[in-house]
Amino acid sequence: MADNKRPESMERITTSALAEAFIEEQLAALRAQIGDKKVLLALSGGVDSSVVAALLIKAVGKQLTCVHVNHGLLRKGEPEQVIEVFRNQMDANLVYVDAVDRFLDKLEGVEEPERKRKIIGAEFIRVFEEEARKLDGIAFLAQGTIYPDILESGPVKSHHNVGGLPEDLQFELVEPLKFLYKDEVRVVGTALGLPDNMVYRQPFPGPGLGVRCVGAITRDRLEAVRESDAILREEFAKNGLAGKVWQYFTIVPDFKSTGITDGLRTYDWPVVVRAVNTVDAVTAEVAEIDFKLMAHIVDRITHEVKGVNRVLWDLTPKPTGTIEWE
Repeated sequence: MADNKRPESMERITTSALAEAFIEEQLAALRAQIGDKKVLLALSGGVDSSVVAALLIKAVGKQLTCVHVNHGLLRKGEPEQVIEVFRNQMDANLVYVDAVDRFLDKLEGVEEPERKRKIIGAEFIRVFEEEARKLDGIAFLAQGTIYPDILESGPVKSHHNVGGLPEDLQFELVEPLKFLYKDEVRVVGTALGLPDNMVYRQPFPGPGLGVRCVGAITRDRLEAVRESDAILREEFAKNGLAGKVWQYFTIVPDFKSTGITDGLRTYDWPVVVRAVNTVDAVTAEVAEIDFKLMAHIVDRITHEVKGVNRVLWDLTPKPTGTIEWE
């Protein structure tokens, strides 16, 4: 465990100068470790894997292959942003895999949350394995492991890593962020030039929107989650709440209620809005939102999101509620 203990002399990275020093140190360490060999990275678009990708691009360029798997459970615009930032702006060697139908077909009719998680995790490993087998000469596997992951569960991240790969695809690990806390990773990401909405991306569950489409996932209800979430995020950003509220998102449960739209009776889903503040995610308080803004968000969601006729606001703290619904 000694190799996985943060050095006591390591200064907290709180400024751009400290971040630049860390980056230079890591670039040298990565080049020494990797040499002229090739590296593979599962790039989710989250802050940890994105910062690892940006570091490796600077260190070894085209020796890195990033694989971005679109399982259909990402937020609106996220796959497009990964392509734009890493392939178009950073000239990364990026493999984009459209596996939306594959994942959603596997999830059809599955209601139990833990079973959904296992299907998503197992299918991701299968897709990643297939892509890895298409590549020659891979010697290293890069991961976005950060220090809290090591403290909580050892050096492997359960929802970002590809630890389920078969023996013939076991590579030497590259973990340049393993001694950093999340706030430090964000400072480094900014210093690397990554966009703020990627660096300050909210905590996002491994199964993505799959746990916010409560119950059995259907394509139309999943789209209602994605579109309502995009409206909520847009309005919070416009009204200065994006950096003030710790986490906010929408849920669409698997039941319907009657309503009236354009003078006609409807039988559609509700959207539930969740917005909370927390220090450690162990407990959480409901964020206080201006009522006029709440009403505006309700109006937009009910008029712009297909299949929705109500918006509910979840005012439950943790405990008794958890932050996520599943």
